[in-house]
Amino acid sequence: MLSDAVTCLRCPVCQGSFDVVGTAHLSLKCTSGHSFDAAKQGYFNFLTGKGTVFEADTAEMVAARSDFLGAGHYKPLADALAKLSAPALEHPGATILDSGTGTGHYLRAVLDLAPAAAIGIDISKFALRRAARLNPEAINLVWDIWRPLPLAGHSVDVVTVVFAPRHPAEFARVLRPAGRVIVVTPRPGHLAEIAGRTGMLAIESGKDERLSESMREFFVQEESHGLDIELMLGARDVADAAFMGPAGHHLDRSTLLASMDGEGPVQATAKFTVTAFRGRGQGA
Repeated sequence: MLSDAVTCLRCPVCQGSFDVVGTAHLSLKCTSGHSFDAAKQGYFNFLTGKGTVFEADTAEMVAARSDFLGAGHYKPLADALAKLSAPALEHPGATILDSGTGTGHYLRAVLDLAPAAAIGIDISKFALRRAARLNPEAINLVWDIWRPLPLAGHSVDVVTVVFAPRHPAEFARVLRPAGRVIVVTPRPGHLAEIAGRTGMLAIESGKDERLSESMREFFVQEESHGLDIELMLGARDVADAAFMGPAGHHLDRSTLLASMDGEGPVQATAKFTVTAFRGRGQGA
């Protein structure tokens, strides 16, 4: 399935198609001769020229996310995402793009249910090191979502976006006619029981409406579901939950842990919206 994913890629320099070169150490070489070597951890860095405006997640933030997700706290969310993705991935040659793949946790859940060619993109090299280990059958790319995606038009069947920025015009360009985009966003009240004391950013009201508005030009909303997950979090879980998100750029995890020393588990509710969109060219 690696070769199927490679056929979807386009060179970020000249937009040429790629061949895989090498065996023990892989490279991607385009028809014009531009070559991108896999890092020793297995991912590829396609970023060229001007840097990104994004502040990539740090190694510590990525480690916190890996620990929190690895503990199974958000398993119902991963299962729901996989279930929504699977129907569009059941045909030969099906391909999924996980935009903002992070550690690859959610993509792994999809591939376990519906094996398919897979591409994961993220701006954080630290995250992609883990994603490449977790999803070795996928192409994992360092990329900036606000640039044109390094993929051919109409080349993927599903785009998943979990707590990550969205580029609707590019999603529409790369999505096949019968494909779908599945977006996961937090709802107001998400982890409210721990947000205030840990410095986590509050979820503003109207987020679902803004999502629909941002996608409206290119997509029609197919379905949307609220998902609440009741959690019992120990001190380390609370620290990980705070540190793995945007607030992690400003928090000190050791100080946060020290402030909760001796406290018992905290009950909290994770609140999500899972929304599926289809392209405007598809039938109702």
